[in-house]
Amino acid sequence: MRNSLAIAPAVVQSFELETADGHPICSNGTMSDTGSLPLVAPGDIRLRVAPDADAIAIRAGVIGGMATALIGVDELRSAALESGGNLQAMVLLDRDRELRVIGPPADSDLHMSMSQLPIGNGNLIARIGTAPKRITILDRLVLLLPVLMWVAAALITWLLVSRLLIRPLRQLQRAVIRYQPGKSSLALPPKLGPSREIAELGDAFSRAATRVDQSEREMADALEGQRRLVREVHHRVKNNLQVVASLLNIHGRSAETADARAAYASISRRVGALSIVHRNHFAEMEETRGIALRPLISELAAELRASAPEPARGVLVDLDVETVHTTQDVAVAVAFLVTEIVECAMLQRPKDPIEISLRRTSELTARLTLGSAILVPEEEDQPDKAQFERIVAGLAKQLRSPLDRKLGHYSVDLPVFPRE
Repeated sequence: MRNSLAIAPAVVQSFELETADGHPICSNGTMSDTGSLPLVAPGDIRLRVAPDADAIAIRAGVIGGMATALIGVDELRSAALESGGNLQAMVLLDRDRELRVIGPPADSDLHMSMSQLPIGNGNLIARIGTAPKRITILDRLVLLLPVLMWVAAALITWLLVSRLLIRPLRQLQRAVIRYQPGKSSLALPPKLGPSREIAELGDAFSRAATRVDQSEREMADALEGQRRLVREVHHRVKNNLQVVASLLNIHGRSAETADARAAYASISRRVGALSIVHRNHFAEMEETRGIALRPLISELAAELRASAPEPARGVLVDLDVETVHTTQDVAVAVAFLVTEIVECAMLQRPKDPIEISLRRTSELTARLTLGSAILVPEEEDQPDKAQFERIVAGLAKQLRSPLDRKLGHYSVDLPVFPRE
C-alpha cells in the first residue's frame, strides 16, 4: 500500500490503518496518537484536529476497519496561500481543539475582515481573516462616475434648454407684454432660436395681434358711428322739442282768453324743460359722465324766468347747486319737478323769492331742496293745491325717494354718480 500510494498524486504520505475498534495495524510516516479520535463506520469520513500534532486528522471508515491520515500544518498553509486569496489569518477548530494555520501579521493595528466557514461536512470550522480592500482614488472615481455623468448630463441639458427653449420663450413673452392693442404693433425678435415650433408660435402671436388690431379698429369705428347716431338722435329730439315749444308760444300769443294763454305757456315751459335736458345730455356725451345738474338747473331757471308771466318777470331765483352728474332719467324728473314748483310759485307768489339747493349727501346720493312761500303741506284740501301735490309726489316717485314736505321747503334725494 505504501508503494502504491507513494506514486499517487495529491495523496498524503502519513497514514495509518486500524481495525474496526481502533487498534493500529500498520502505518507510514510519522503518526501521532490516534486513539482519542472517534470511531467511524464504513463509508463515513470524520475530520478532527490532531490531539498531539500540528495537523488535521482525517479518518475514513472502510469494510473491516478504518484509515487515518494526517495533513500537516505546513501543507495546509501552503495550500491556503496558493489559493490566491489575500489571507492574513486562518484557524481550524473542532469541538475541543484549534489549529492555527496562518497567524495574524505582526502589525496588530491591521484591521481584518473575519469570516467563518464550515468545512468537512461541518466537522471543522475555518475562521479566515482577510485584509480589507482599500478604496483607491481610481475606485472612487469609478464609483462617482455615474454621478458625474448625471451632473454633466443635467448641466448640458439645462444649458441646451435655457439657450434653445427658455431664452426664446422669454424674448417672445417680453414682446407680447410690451404689445398694446391700438397703440403699438407686435414687434417680435428677429431670431427665436433654431426651434421651428417657437418660430411658429411667434407667427401665431403675430397673426393674433393683427386680428386684435383689426377688431379694435372695427369696434372703434362702430362705436364712433353709434356715438354719432346717438348724438344725431338727441340733436333732432332737441330741435323737435324746441319747434314744439315755439309753436306753443305762437299759439299761446294768439289765444283769445287768459286761461288758454296760461295753458299754452305752462305746456311750453314743460316742453322747454325737456328740451334743456336733451341739450345738456347732448353736450355731455363726449365725456360720457352723465348729465351735469348744475348747468341744467341754471339754464332751466333762466328759461323759466324768461317765459314767466309779466307780473313774475322780476322773480328772484336763488341757486345753491353743487356740481354733480346723474343719468338722463333722473335729470328729466328733476327738470319737471323744478318746473312744477317754480311755475306754481311764479303764478301764485310772483314777488316772493325761490330757493333751489342741490347738495351731495353721500358718494352716490344728493339732496334737492326747493324753497318757496307756497310750499305749505297743510293746504292740500284746495283743488289746485291737491293736483300740484299729486304731481310733485309722482315726480319724486320717479326718483325712487319720498318727498320730504316741510313748511316752505320740499326736499327729495336723487341718485348721482360718484366723484372722479
